[in-house]
Amino acid sequence: MANSLDAPSADPRERLVALANARGVSLAALSRLIGKNGTYLQQFVTKGSPRRLAEEDRQVLAQFFGVAESELGGAAEKSYAHKGGGWVDIPRLALDASAGPGSFSAQEVPFDTFRFSARWLREQGLDPAMLSAIAVAGDSMEPVLRDGDEILVDRTPRPLREGIHVVRLGEALHVKRIQVARPGMLTLISANPAYPPVEVPLAEVDVIGRVVWKGGRI
Repeated sequence: MANSLDAPSADPRERLVALANARGVSLAALSRLIGKNGTYLQQFVTKGSPRRLAEEDRQVLAQFFGVAESELGGAAEKSYAHKGGGWVDIPRLALDASAGPGSFSAQEVPFDTFRFSARWLREQGLDPAMLSAIAVAGDSMEPVLRDGDEILVDRTPRPLREGIHVVRLGEALHVKRIQVARPGMLTLISANPAYPPVEVPLAEVDVIGRVVWKGGRI
């Protein structure tokens, strides 16, 4: 994955596909991100229509991926990454991570972005391509996380360790503190004492990523 991000293709179509694959987002979702129908970028890639991305579309996509517009067919001076580190747009997904009884995930399509300092992300050791923002639903993680808070989820594959994670059980997403219990078991722990810990087989849990930042109203 690192190679696809570090070695840009001279062809903006190939580069777009490589960036989309690295982030795990479909061309249909990216088409909707720029306000087009779901087949727009697929046609751009496979049929060459349009011949070039419109400047405003290219700018949105470049900011979304954290790359220069020149990588997507713009002039070299159109790079949005300014001197001093620049900014990276992290996708907000139309999902809720339940901090209560559980909520069903929607299609993972970006509908907006949060902009972070590229330098700050580097200082935190975070790869923008592996980050997504989603909302918290429910009260089981209060006061650490409140209903409506936005959380930044790092999906970088790492050895499992204790901390607050987003996990999937069946079709439901949850945000919980996880603790390795007996061999082959995980304990899902809520911050709110009204919700008792739950022990589940590791094989039944899909650990989506670690929560590395939160934001919300005071």
